[in-house]
Amino acid sequence: MPLPFLTADRAFGTTAHDVALPFDDHDHWRRPYRPGPWRVASAAVLLLLASFVLLAAMIIAFAGALPGAGVCLGLGLALIVSALRLLRAGVWVSRHGVRRVAFFSTTTVPWNRASTVRTVQQPVRWLGLPRTVQGQALVVVRQGDEPLPLLTDHNADFLSRAEAFDRAADTVEAWGSEYRGA
Repeated sequence: MPLPFLTADRAFGTTAHDVALPFDDHDHWRRPYRPGPWRVASAAVLLLLASFVLLAAMIIAFAGALPGAGVCLGLGLALIVSALRLLRAGVWVSRHGVRRVAFFSTTTVPWNRASTVRTVQQPVRWLGLPRTVQGQALVVVRQGDEPLPLLTDHNADFLSRAEAFDRAADTVEAWGSEYRGA
């Protein structure tokens, strides 16, 4: 028995997936899809590990070894920052352009510099690892530059979720077609 609940992107009693909210502002950066289970599970494991490390830091501090507690505290904070950065990774869109946030880098392409946004069949990385498999990728072709892959159907957000990838790719393509000419 599914239990309906309110979320930030869905009003109570609506069944449509892409309902615009009254406070929808296209000038703010937003992710046009929900983070996938692999991404959320990885961040949860990192946060669980951080809680154990911070507990160890507290025990070490009470034992009187402050340098060791400082090292554990730093490691715990690094794990928390890593989990937050992992959750923030993905594709973000606004009226100004499309932004691909990776773990270590962020690339922003203004809509006026993007010649096309399309889905292509190509070898893609499986969960960001070096192993490649045949799959789909949403790419933005920048004017006078090589295509920039935004989403793949084998990344942490869309692995084994083909419908979610299609919806997200269609949404980003719709943003691109709406704001590329504006």
